Amino acid sequence: MAQKTILRALAGETLPTPPIWMMRQAGRYLPEYRATRAEAGDFLSLCYNPELAAEVTLQPIRRYGFDAAILFADILLLPQAMGADLWFVTGEGPRLSTITTADELAKLKPLEEIHETLNPVYETVKILSRELPDETTLIGFAGAPWTVATYMIAGRGTPDQGPAHALKAENRPVFEGIINQLTEGTILYLSKQIEAGAEVVKIFDSWAGSLEGDDFTEFSIKPMQRITAAIKEMHPGIPVIAFPRGAGTKYAGVHAATGADCVAVDDGVDAAWVAEHVQKDGCVQGNLKSSHMVTGGQALVDETRRICKALSGGPHIFNLGHGITPDADPENVQLMIDTVRGG
Repeated sequence: MAQKTILRALAGETLPTPPIWMMRQAGRYLPEYRATRAEAGDFLSLCYNPELAAEVTLQPIRRYGFDAAILFADILLLPQAMGADLWFVTGEGPRLSTITTADELAKLKPLEEIHETLNPVYETVKILSRELPDETTLIGFAGAPWTVATYMIAGRGTPDQGPAHALKAENRPVFEGIINQLTEGTILYLSKQIEAGAEVVKIFDSWAGSLEGDDFTEFSIKPMQRITAAIKEMHPGIPVIAFPRGAGTKYAGVHAATGADCVAVDDGVDAAWVAEHVQKDGCVQGNLKSSHMVTGGQALVDETRRICKALSGGPHIFNLGHGITPDADPENVQLMIDTVRGG
């Protein structure tokens, strides 16, 4: 296991060629994914079918030989397991029953009951740990408490996370209660993924960038720190990747503040800046713009080389700055991989 390139980078080793995987690498840009999704019937049925969820996780590994596979699931499975209603509207995305009052918060299930809903996810991890190539690292994940809370409070994704910011201002005890429940639930969820075979876990705080001032520390960084500390106590040696997307200059210091082994950075920060201010503290992951997977060409090659060169002086996992989009060209993914690996 120590020979896996992702784990070597996460342990702080500077490798001549950075290992590579891609956020949302199992997804709608792949025809084989679309076929499996059609077989499952709908998105949630795919998430909760261990054989099919494992299949779509394996598809990009078979096609591209990425150095890591990330569990196919969704960050909103945890609130569903906690007792929120969850459904998906075609073409619009997820919908949740809202939690905005003390009574609604109190009606959530006891956290020890979440595994009844999430057991199929753990079964997916078990299948993957058996079927992945020996050299491929298996990454588990969860949404960070702030990001998941924004969906639970609004009942859907919003452009500015306004409802969550409003609840934070108007009813701090309920807001903090939601964050605390999610933090403890995430620890249990990730721990079970590790028990099932995940070798690394990643915490996605997709909406961290909308938190300003002390709120960024209180509601993005501190919950990730609590989760990371608990995971490392329960599972010594398991690396953690933190991704406070949109953090900007606040990426500096995230390693120390969270205890994470790696900080994933989005494409809003320059790789040379990341090398100077973030990579000095440990492994970094990122950060090619997802749009290059659509447009391809020499610009893709040039930018990929620039990022690899800028981050070549320390531990680096090559990735996109955010998830690959459904309109991406699978051939551009191969071009990116060939460029990273020196082809």
